[in-house]
Amino acid sequence: MTAAAEATTEARSVAKVRVHKPLRKRLARLPFYLLIAAIFVYTIFPFYWAIRSSLTPDGDLFATPLQYFPNSPTLVHYREVLSSGDFQRALLNSTIVAGSVTLISLVLGTVASYALGRFRFRGRAFAMYLMLSMTIFPQIAILGALYTMINKFGLFNTLGALIFSDLILTLPFTVWVLTSFMAALPKDLEEAAYVDGASPFQVFYKVLLPLIAPGLVTTGLLAFITAWNEYLYALSFTQDPEHHTVTVAITSFTSGKGLTFEQPWGQIMAATVVVTVPLIVLTLILQRRILAGLTAGAVKG
Repeated sequence: MTAAAEATTEARSVAKVRVHKPLRKRLARLPFYLLIAAIFVYTIFPFYWAIRSSLTPDGDLFATPLQYFPNSPTLVHYREVLSSGDFQRALLNSTIVAGSVTLISLVLGTVASYALGRFRFRGRAFAMYLMLSMTIFPQIAILGALYTMINKFGLFNTLGALIFSDLILTLPFTVWVLTSFMAALPKDLEEAAYVDGASPFQVFYKVLLPLIAPGLVTTGLLAFITAWNEYLYALSFTQDPEHHTVTVAITSFTSGKGLTFEQPWGQIMAATVVVTVPLIVLTLILQRRILAGLTAGAVKG
């Protein structure tokens, strides 16, 4: 009986340890979960507040006590924004500029990365670091020289000026990232294709290009977001509202009421949501390829 009692007591103690062990692990991870929750709230709250303000009537935007959820939500701000001809034109301009910048960056980036990643030549490292250094300078540092160039080219107050200036932001990054993808591909693929009679262009187009598809999606999306969100050059190189992009159009909203002018925060927030949602949807659709591109670019084969 004594041995049985001792066995029962030991079994109970083991069971208690097993019960308390997961609890200890959860308590040990509690600070980590709290940190993740704080970061999540910190990053999501501004966008939530924009959605809340876009659904709140003008009279309740600054009401006290503060309302985190509108009592009488309305879509009037979205109707006013989407019915604005200037904002519709700005959406089209941003789509044209961001799409053109992305396409040109990918075309030039793939060709340049093929040369820099698959061939060895004198000055290769210098060219790589020169392109990387272009991302170090702030936009304002090259604004004056870029303004002079655009004036000489006759591109001022055109969408071409925005495409030309945004390429300075996206092309170096695209070339640098795609070069790492090209360099990570095994040379056996090229040699096998050459043995089968493929030309250098066929090797590039049919063999290497499909293998770096995750990198193309990742860099293309980042280039699109950069061009879509660019503000300084869009403000400096365009004057007419018909050439404004969405970033400039949002800051141009005004509401005249009598002799006074006040900021239409409801319309501004609605326009912000309209501009941001397509990027979120696009990121969610391509998230698998984006993750594959980021992880593949970090591993050198």
